[in-house]
Amino acid sequence: MRGPKHFHHSVRTGIRLSEYEHVLGENADQLKRLFPDGVARLWGATPAQKERNAKAVAIRERRVGDEVLFYGEMKFIARARILGLLHNPGLAAEVWGFDENHRTWEHIMALGDVIEFEVPAAPVLTALDMKPPLWSLTLVPAAKRKLHLHLLDELLGGQASTVRRPVLGKGIAAPVESLGRGDLQRALGTLDADTSAGPRARSESLTLLWAIGRLVTGHDRMAPLDVWQSQLGPILSEFGPPGVAVSPEYPFRHLSDSGLWEVESAEHRDPDLVSVAASIESGGRAGFRRAAARLLRQPLARAEAIGLLCASYLDDVDQPELLERVGLGGYAYAGGSDGGQDDSGGGGRSGRRGQRRQVTVSRPDRDKRLVERVKLLHGHRCQVCGLRLETRFSHYSEAAHIQGLGHPHNGPDKTSNLLCLCPNHHVQFDTLALFIDEDWIVRRSQDGSRIGVLRRHPEHHIDERYVEYHRGLCGGNRLGSTHDRAL
Repeated sequence: MRGPKHFHHSVRTGIRLSEYEHVLGENADQLKRLFPDGVARLWGATPAQKERNAKAVAIRERRVGDEVLFYGEMKFIARARILGLLHNPGLAAEVWGFDENHRTWEHIMALGDVIEFEVPAAPVLTALDMKPPLWSLTLVPAAKRKLHLHLLDELLGGQASTVRRPVLGKGIAAPVESLGRGDLQRALGTLDADTSAGPRARSESLTLLWAIGRLVTGHDRMAPLDVWQSQLGPILSEFGPPGVAVSPEYPFRHLSDSGLWEVESAEHRDPDLVSVAASIESGGRAGFRRAAARLLRQPLARAEAIGLLCASYLDDVDQPELLERVGLGGYAYAGGSDGGQDDSGGGGRSGRRGQRRQVTVSRPDRDKRLVERVKLLHGHRCQVCGLRLETRFSHYSEAAHIQGLGHPHNGPDKTSNLLCLCPNHHVQFDTLALFIDEDWIVRRSQDGSRIGVLRRHPEHHIDERYVEYHRGLCGGNRLGSTHDRAL
């Protein structure tokens, strides 16, 4: 039986994208964004024999966000949700091979929120006027969706233990008691899983940054709608999708699709059915779920979330200005809110919309002995490009802290948190234009393209934790761990 074997291989275990790089083709970026940990959970269907049969309709009318039930031997054995849809015969052939008619499962679904269980299928199928057994992909009409979910929940009762913890993604709104960094990255990285929802993803990402800023500044994770209107409204107006008017109550209500968000209504009604005025009057609130807020209070997860949102959805806005407006100004630069360089002056940066305003800052003391030791170990040679900048009497280089000192990064002043760089690459490193991946390859943040291998010295240990933090700020972790590994 191919079904159980395929399920174990590509859903329960998942496939490593790095092993299928040669057949990902135009789907590579989509899959790496949906599965930032590099392990994809896929299911597929062979082409339908007839254009109008149930299988053909199901293939044609599937949508991102739809729920998938797995069926075998007269039982439902698992449920999942569609994060993305793709048509890739080459990938399908590599993952699942071919059937006896030399067909492969080329209509592929990328899946998240995978939960395994075992309940009899007959009661559900009978209630839906479907005769068991099922032989192929079948679409349940939207009008019957609530019925089949209700029946399934009744059959599951209290025994629906999760064999695999749900993986968050677009369209998943179920409460999550525990949440990991990979889950958070996947949820944030799939705001635009429905490719028709560009403006929605833009407004949602702005809202999430604003909500993270509230956490950082000590506010409650939940906020009432009148606060949203007064504080978030101007941000959506200035930085939102061009030519599209987005009201704050839209993300207030609909961000729950991400699985990270919840909406409270004092009237205990569906928030979508409550008017704006009624929401304000009744004290309706929205914000991060407790598990998401708890995770976002951790420095690394927060840095990764901010970097991913900026890199994925907001690359055409003045990010330093935006982050400052939402209370996250220090995250625009690796060095923190001062935006300055570690040991060579240089002052603040200029934003894309004109000169930044001047501010007075206090910087943490830096141990110049550590700086000089790192420079001498590398002979003033840049660890990115190898340039050794000559001066009249000596050579010149700059030392950059990988995880910035002081607020908000709070990195340590250690040689393991320092790099020796030329002035050009120091500026790029501080302004998050480049990052170092898991294999010590230096890459451009904009597209992940390779610059070169970081030059290292046996007496200069670099702590990977600080590199991971800086990579998160750059949005580098959104590309997962499946970069080209050829040196």
